[in-house]
Amino acid sequence: MDSELPNEALTTTRFSDLQPPLSEPVIEALSEAGFEFCTPVQAATIPLLCSFKDVAVDAATGSGKTLAFVVPLVEILRRSHAHPKPHQVLGIIISPTRELSSQIYNVSQPFISTLSNVKSVLLVGGVEVHGDVRKIEEDGANLLIGTPGRLHDIMERMDVLDFRNLEILILDEADRLLDMGFQKQITSIISLLPKLRRTGLFSATQTEAVEELSKAGLRNPVRVEVRAETKQINDPAASEQLASSKTPSGLNIEYLECEADKKPSQLVDLLIKNHSKKIIVYFMTCASVDYFGIVLPRLSVLRGFPLIPLHGKMKQTAREKALATFTSLSSGVLLCTDVAARGLDIPGVDCIIQYDPPQDPNVFVHRVGRTARMGKQGHAIVFLLPKEESYVEFLRIRRVPLEERKFSDDASDVVPQIRSAAKKDRDVMEKGLRAFVSYVRAYKEHHCSYIFRWKELEIGKLAMGYGLLQLPAMPEVKNHSLSTEGFIPIEDINFEEVKYRDKSREKQRKKNLKAKKEAKEKEVKPKSSKTLHPANVIRKKTAKQRRARQTVEDEDELTREYRLLKKLKKGAIDESEFDKLTGTDEL
Repeated sequence: MDSELPNEALTTTRFSDLQPPLSEPVIEALSEAGFEFCTPVQAATIPLLCSFKDVAVDAATGSGKTLAFVVPLVEILRRSHAHPKPHQVLGIIISPTRELSSQIYNVSQPFISTLSNVKSVLLVGGVEVHGDVRKIEEDGANLLIGTPGRLHDIMERMDVLDFRNLEILILDEADRLLDMGFQKQITSIISLLPKLRRTGLFSATQTEAVEELSKAGLRNPVRVEVRAETKQINDPAASEQLASSKTPSGLNIEYLECEADKKPSQLVDLLIKNHSKKIIVYFMTCASVDYFGIVLPRLSVLRGFPLIPLHGKMKQTAREKALATFTSLSSGVLLCTDVAARGLDIPGVDCIIQYDPPQDPNVFVHRVGRTARMGKQGHAIVFLLPKEESYVEFLRIRRVPLEERKFSDDASDVVPQIRSAAKKDRDVMEKGLRAFVSYVRAYKEHHCSYIFRWKELEIGKLAMGYGLLQLPAMPEVKNHSLSTEGFIPIEDINFEEVKYRDKSREKQRKKNLKAKKEAKEKEVKPKSSKTLHPANVIRKKTAKQRRARQTVEDEDELTREYRLLKKLKKGAIDESEFDKLTGTDEL
């Protein structure tokens, strides 16, 4: 590497200058990977962990946290056990998502390989747990890297693993670990580990829950806080307020005020004008990603665009393929939920578009942090409805500066094309309805409900923005008188006659319709004989009801979701079961 600093995100401290000194194999691995100078978080954290101190690190996203714990972990393992036994676990790294765990595993391999006798294992969901158990039993495991659920499962199942000599525990994206409900598993994991160990807790935001975890899992931790510098602005008061921005200095964040029915046209306009760039578009729900992932490629202006959907309800192999494909592209669009908001280091991302602001305002910083990483320049845009404008001041108070972006008056109206696609393909029509319902439900659960007031949602304009052909009979519309102004229903259409473009699905639909019709005819038919055995009558009637109910579910997903909502309110099912059945959870 050049002797001059490659970019402004780095310090003047070389890895070879750190004290206590790093081993020669690690210095060589860093050099081969192109790393000579430390980032501020690396310069501050690596010496502390290498000196056997616990750390609680609070650093802006994109600051190089992964190497800040991988390098000292490798050094600690090198000093402690030259020849560990096959099932002697010396280190554990926990992160909130499969993608982030996989990334950490891949980043760490060149450094782990400098330890000839240490075996690292990636443990994440989406693959059969028995395969992981068999692999560990046969090959051993000295370093476990994975998500809390799978790690906890493995630790509970396998008596063969020995944690008595564990040297170091790393909790990455600790605030997100707790937000996602992993506190119980993490507490259980920590309870199985020796107290005499090194612990590193890394996070971009130090919440109260993280503070509590810090007290429980760390012994006299050293607090490391690294803030990004902010661009100078003319207003001295504002400059003072933003002096310790939570976002990188090379990141320009804008907000676009836009009515709900204009959002898709503004999005498409942005994608066209930035067609040579690498863009991530964030939606609030999995169902919205599914919908826009199928409808955007149908628009003539976006034909040929690499549009890649990614969300937490996709199969693990599909998630890995989507992420790998987008990572390899020089330009393209990733449509995703917050499953790709934290920690993932996707190279060359130029722009972040938040089509929907996140439910949790803390996630905003992590979303925009996918660009402008390691001192590079980046651009981010968030769409806001007119009644959501106070969110801008809310973010500014939280040291996230935004500038206003002008509405594009020359953007072509794509809503007619979206509705036309729905009329031609039942799959588009049904996915649009599902996405619309999931959005309304997620909107009701915004953490900033005093800004995002769901009772002020303009359902009519929102439905047009989703390209719906008719307004669904939602309780929110019936019971709360939400505005339907701006919606133009499609009159000259028989919705039952809208076909699936997929011929096999359409064939099955027709079969279901026929079964439904026959079931109804038999139900109204009078009993032919009083001598018929009552048990037979009951059995036949139950089969008919079951067939009819299944057909109704196939034909009317919306009604099904609201039936489940009633069960949730009565306590017949819990929240997690409801999320699984409706497909509206975040990750």
